[in-house]
This record gives sequence, C-alpha cells and structure tokens, in this order.
Amino acid sequence: MLHKKLKPFPENFLWGASTSAYQVEGANLEDGKGPSCQDVKKVPEGTSELDVCADQYHRYKEDVALMAEMGFKVYRFSISWSRILPKGTGEVNPKGIEYYNNLIDECLKYNIIPLVTMFHFDMPAALDERGSWGNPDSVNWFLEFARTMYENFGDRVKYWLTINEQNMLTLVGPMIGTLHLPEGCTNVLKEIYQQNHHMLVAQAKAMALCHEMLPGAKIGPAPNIALIYPNSNKPEDTIAAQNMNAVRNWLYLDMAVYGKYNNLVWAYLEENDACPEFHEGDAEALANGHPDFIGFNYYSTGTVTASDGTEEGGGDQQNSRGLPGMAKNVKNPNLMKTEFGWEIDPIGFRNTLREVYGRYRLPIIITENGLGAYDTLTEDGKVHDPYRIRYYQEHIKQMRLAITDDVEMMGYCPWSAVDLISTHEGMKKRYGFIYVDRDEFDLKTLNRYRKDSFYWYKKVIATNGEDLSE
Repeated sequence: MLHKKLKPFPENFLWGASTSAYQVEGANLEDGKGPSCQDVKKVPEGTSELDVCADQYHRYKEDVALMAEMGFKVYRFSISWSRILPKGTGEVNPKGIEYYNNLIDECLKYNIIPLVTMFHFDMPAALDERGSWGNPDSVNWFLEFARTMYENFGDRVKYWLTINEQNMLTLVGPMIGTLHLPEGCTNVLKEIYQQNHHMLVAQAKAMALCHEMLPGAKIGPAPNIALIYPNSNKPEDTIAAQNMNAVRNWLYLDMAVYGKYNNLVWAYLEENDACPEFHEGDAEALANGHPDFIGFNYYSTGTVTASDGTEEGGGDQQNSRGLPGMAKNVKNPNLMKTEFGWEIDPIGFRNTLREVYGRYRLPIIITENGLGAYDTLTEDGKVHDPYRIRYYQEHIKQMRLAITDDVEMMGYCPWSAVDLISTHEGMKKRYGFIYVDRDEFDLKTLNRYRKDSFYWYKKVIATNGEDLSE
C-alpha cells in the first residue's frame, strides 16, 4: 500500500526505552536480594558476570535524569523477583521494596511513566531448585509475586507487562540460561511445553488479578515477535512459514488474547507426544486473562523453507535453526546483518505490526527494538554511533507507515536505555543511548556518556517522530 500522506504519531505516544533488572542493576546479592537463576548460572566464556552490570542499582537517579533529558515519556524496566522475595515466596525484602519505590518515584518526578515487566528471565534460584516453571506450584509462586508488586507499587504503576519473551524461554531456554529439566527427563519437548503451559496459566491469572486489584491499570504480554517469511513461492514454503509463525509467534498471542492454544501448535505437540497436561481450573483461568494491549519485542524477521526432517532446532532469539518436521530456517540474502549476525529488516517491522494488529485488534507498544554493536568511547568523551541512528530512522519510518495503515500504536521502547550486559554476548554488545564506561572485565569508572544517538533520539521525541534527520 503506497500512501500519499502519512499520519502523525498519536499526541500521547509513549516514547521511551527499556532495560531488565538482571542485566542493568548489578548489586546482585546486595541489601537482602536472593540469587536468581542468572546469578548462579555459568556465564558464556569470555563474558562478564552479572554482579555489577551497569550498576543502575546505585546510579538510578543519574540514569533517570538522563532519560528525562532525552524527554522519555515512559521507562520500561523489570522488577527482580528475588530482590522482592529472596526465596521466591514467603518473606518480603523491605530493602527491595524500598529500591523499586525509589525508582518508581524518581521516574514520576520527571513525569516518566513506569512500565513494569514482572518477569524477565530471572527465576529465583530457590524456586529453580524446586523445579522452576516445571513445578505446577509455579503458577501460585508467580501470583504471590504479582500480588506483592500490585500491593506495593500498584498505586503508582499503571502499566504492566507479564513475562518477557516467553516464547524464547520455551524455544531457546538453554541459550538464555533459564531451562530447568528434571533429572531423568525422557521427553524433553513435553517437559518444555508443560513449563510453557504453567507460564501461560500464570500470565492469565496475573492479568485477571491485576484487573481485580488495580481496576485503573493496564496489562499485557511481551513476547519476541518476528514475522516468518516463506523462502519462495512454493506452496510447501508457505506451509513452513505458517508452521513457524504458529510455533514462534501466534501460540503466545493467541493464548494471551483468546485463551486458547493455536491449532497448528497443538497438532505439532500431538505429533510429538508433547501436549501439556491441564490442571483443574487451567482452562477457565486461560479464558479469563484478558490483556489491555500487546507489548512485543521486535528485532528482525525470519525466513524458512519446507522441512526435510533434519532440522536441529535451537539457536538464539533471532537465529533459529528451524523445527524438525515443521520448517527449516534459511538466511535471507535481501537483508543486511548486524555485527553480531542478526538480520536487519525495517520493512519487516511494518509487516509484523500489520499482522499482529490485524489478528488481535489491540493497541501495541514495542517493548524492545535495537541494534547491538561495538561502540567506542573517544578520548574527548564522545560515542559516535551513526549505525544505530540509521537503524532507528528506518524502523521509526516503518512504524509511522504502520500507523498510516491504521495500526493502533501506543508506544515505542527501544532496547536499551543504557548499555547493559547482553544475555549471551556480554558487555561488548552495546545497545544503549547512554554509554557506560566499563569493559567486559574492567569496571573502569562506570561513568555515563551521551552517545550521538542520545541527542538524536531527544530530537525525535521532542518532535513526536516528525524530525528523524541526523
């Protein structure tokens, strides 16, 4: 569709950016915080531990002031489960409550809306030892955590996200460091989708509880959504793309919005003897968890060809190897790649927005989108990152085209506000508008520096997306 005139971004559009607790806060065992699964995992060789990260725990006031200087309308951050409940359940840590109260109040001081992610890859280690999401009790554990957050922060937090990238926890859990398999597990796929089922039920119940306890609040999911293309006009490739879209994308949004399993996914699970067991009340809970909006993370699309049954599965968030019997992933020669091998597809961003809105008709907020790159701090304290500016220019142009397509957009929160520790590539893979002065193992000063993209994004926000020039 070629538009003769573009619609503007909505007047109340929420410009901001994102982080997650375990990647940005540091202070991972400080002030009563219990260890999470991220704190006890073996980090990838050559990457930093998560004990300091960007030290936002001690520098949140400076960081929020810099966000305010950029003009943020919203800051998406996550709450560390084990900072609030060190053992996952039971005793509440008052220092953890105090920290997040302070962070929320600091945001509100600058009229920045706090958008809180409830769970971002950091199951408390104490609950990991009890089976993590594989334990049916995990639904109640999560509800206790949700209730604790609603009680302590719900008077000021009006926007909530449930589980960050649940689809990635399911599809590439070992890479993220979150997969917990019971000893002697023989049907790994069934176990993984049983854990996924518990997360889906927990999410639905948390959404219902939010509406019950905080009637003025809004809540939604936050999967990683990437539209999957067929590699050719062969009908078999279209079938493969439908398969992969169902397993990667629609399972999670169909369940969040409609409370039902996607039919193609259920057929795949039946084929592999991996259908999850429903516990008493699960079906009712899933039917009663209604999101107010859809949040999703977008980095790139994927491309598949017909399955030949030899696919290995696995990969990372944006580099799937396919699924045996379903689809085989291939590289798209029409797309450029980042320095870390992720394809860049701004037009695919518009494609994905159109598809998601057409299927679900709920307002959309982008909860992650960004470019991981090797940034360099110059001797005079500058970071020149024109590659990041160009990346955002093209994606924001496509988002505006989607708005002109009548997609209802409510906000845009790129990844990330400040440099932080990448899940499997450490500190060297930088995403932030704000540079943090540290290397992989040398903490240096941890001082903050405004990148060129900082000043550029400030102008974008000030003009509500009208001026994208460098």
